[in-house]
Amino acid sequence: MNHKQKILLVHNHYKIPGGEDTVVSNEKRLLEEHGHKVILYSRSNQEMQDFSVWQKLMLPFTSLFSLRTYRDVKALLKKERVDIVHVHNTLNLVSPSVYYAAFSLRVPVVQTLHNFRLLCPAATFVRDGRICEDCVKYGLGCAVRHGCYRNSRLQTLMSAAILKMYRLLGTYRRLFYICLTDFNKEKLLLLNQGGRTIVREERVFVKSNFVWRPQIREVERKEQYLYVGRLEDLKGVRFLVRTWRDFPDRRLLLCGSGPEEAWIRSYISENRMSQIELLGQVSHDEVMRLAAESRALIMPTMCYEGQGLVLLESYAVGTPVLASALGNVGNIVIPNVTGLRFAAGDAEALKEAVRKFEEAKAWDTRPTYEKYYSPEKNYEKLKEIYDRAEEILSREKRI
Repeated sequence: MNHKQKILLVHNHYKIPGGEDTVVSNEKRLLEEHGHKVILYSRSNQEMQDFSVWQKLMLPFTSLFSLRTYRDVKALLKKERVDIVHVHNTLNLVSPSVYYAAFSLRVPVVQTLHNFRLLCPAATFVRDGRICEDCVKYGLGCAVRHGCYRNSRLQTLMSAAILKMYRLLGTYRRLFYICLTDFNKEKLLLLNQGGRTIVREERVFVKSNFVWRPQIREVERKEQYLYVGRLEDLKGVRFLVRTWRDFPDRRLLLCGSGPEEAWIRSYISENRMSQIELLGQVSHDEVMRLAAESRALIMPTMCYEGQGLVLLESYAVGTPVLASALGNVGNIVIPNVTGLRFAAGDAEALKEAVRKFEEAKAWDTRPTYEKYYSPEKNYEKLKEIYDRAEEILSREKRI
């Protein structure tokens, strides 16, 4: 199909801006640059700060099904004659009612999965600081019992109820999905174990995020390594700092802030680790400059994570990545091509990866970026998914 579909992008912003917001903005710009008309329907969880007592009491029900969203979106679809509804996040204000607005007019719905929320009420597959897939194996009640979502049994119950209700209604069977990695797709299809068909595999596609080519001048590589991200234990930052004691002659820059910041400062001071520098929050342009200057980006995560944009941006400036062989991060790093992987939380494995990395030939990740994560390649894949969604739905209409 060569026609330029008219797209309704739907996104519910969290209270704190994050990577999903950037992805939506990037996607909107990409589609518009290729001649598509894009309408954005968005809400923000910041709106809840101004809710009346009644609105707050009704939130469990409007999170389940928002009549406002249903009416707003249905009116937009009719007015704009939209071809595709592309949803990113529905929590808390948009709600799954957006799907039913599209279903009522037989408009295909494409859902990008940025996390594991369809399988895990907390969306992370993490409980008590460790990876946990109990909800997949034993049911959503596990999450409720442990209060996995925001450490609240009540909020977890709400999240689990939404998942259970729409599974039973067959809603998820009617959607088309964009998984950001093969790892994400593999996890999503666990919903179908035991002979169930909660999602239809022929409607599940893999398309990564993309990043624009950073507009930075060529810089000279320095003898330094870089960490970018939240300073929290699940990101592996404590493990990284402890391990770096054995690299007194290698500079390590830490960009970010978080609950482990005080511990890191104390540990660095107590152990006189002058090779580690805490930079705090830095601008995006500064992160790109530091990435271009560094020998490698280190991602020592202890959890599955999403598809972090900083990893793709590192590839775009030609900087390889040393990463835990775990989840999405491990899925993206190609050993001996774009970097090296090491066993998560294994200090000896990380040290060996650094040594092997430094013994290797010159690295260049740009070809991988151009092949998989550039705007051009991403648009080709996105257009293919839209065309396929229209084709499948059109075929079903004729049956």
